[in-house]
Amino acid sequence: MQSRLDEIAKGILASYNEVGGLNNTDRHNLPSKRAMDNLCEQLLQFLFPGFHDERPIHKNDLAIITRERLRALSEQFEDQIAKGLSVSCPDSLLCSASEVLMRFLERLPAVRELLRTDILAAYEGDPAASSNEEIILSYPFLEAIAIQRCAHVLYGECVPLLPRMMTEWAHTRTGIDIHPGAQIGEYFFIDHGTGVVIGETSRIGKRVKLYHGVTLGARSFVKDESGQIVKGGNRHPEVGDRVTIYPNSTILGGETLIGDRSTIGANVFLMQSVPPDSLVVYEEKQLRILNKSKRPASEDIEWFI
Repeated sequence: MQSRLDEIAKGILASYNEVGGLNNTDRHNLPSKRAMDNLCEQLLQFLFPGFHDERPIHKNDLAIITRERLRALSEQFEDQIAKGLSVSCPDSLLCSASEVLMRFLERLPAVRELLRTDILAAYEGDPAASSNEEIILSYPFLEAIAIQRCAHVLYGECVPLLPRMMTEWAHTRTGIDIHPGAQIGEYFFIDHGTGVVIGETSRIGKRVKLYHGVTLGARSFVKDESGQIVKGGNRHPEVGDRVTIYPNSTILGGETLIGDRSTIGANVFLMQSVPPDSLVVYEEKQLRILNKSKRPASEDIEWFI
């Protein structure tokens, strides 16, 4: 058996030499996915104290617990930020990582204030919501937007890798894919949430409500002379204030603007701007309601094939 394992090892090592792009040896010490997963969990504890803990937290103990958690989070997060910065800026990493970390942590109260408005939007916008506690504990959109709002801070600090790792962690858990670069206003709510995709350069105003399956995506990609996609640029739509977008609608393009107070109906495919106060729907197709008991069995078979 050992001889076969040795042969297998030789084959794998040969693959390491021949197949490039999959190895990270003798290069950057990259951030750890496992460490970032743990840090995302810790961030949720900071943002929603007592909701992501196995044991209840008494308000008299909150100050001590917060300071202890902050020290632990700072040490781990600074290490991951330094590893992220090493990809693009290898000089003065420790100093830069420390400063980025401090600015990030200082923004957490502002992030909590935004999340407070998101919870209110969910409570006001969903008749099934019975309490704020239910929203915090069980609504997947809140976890997704909480991590995205934190990741957006690091994205603004131009930290490589980490912001995307954070939002993909949330994507895996919730089914909601929000790029850390997306700009999202206050009182934001995604009802149900599964399958929502919001691209990097999307701009979303205040009091916007999305339903499951909505995509804010890119229409096309500019390519250079060699046929390679040009990175960056404005590729995704802008959504104004108080807009509602119903399930499975797709809105594409960096030049596409959805005007304030507009409503986009379900299953709409849109690649052009609409003015404020618009209602965008497809004309309803002819609907047939048949009495199954009066139709031959053979016709049922043909109907469903």
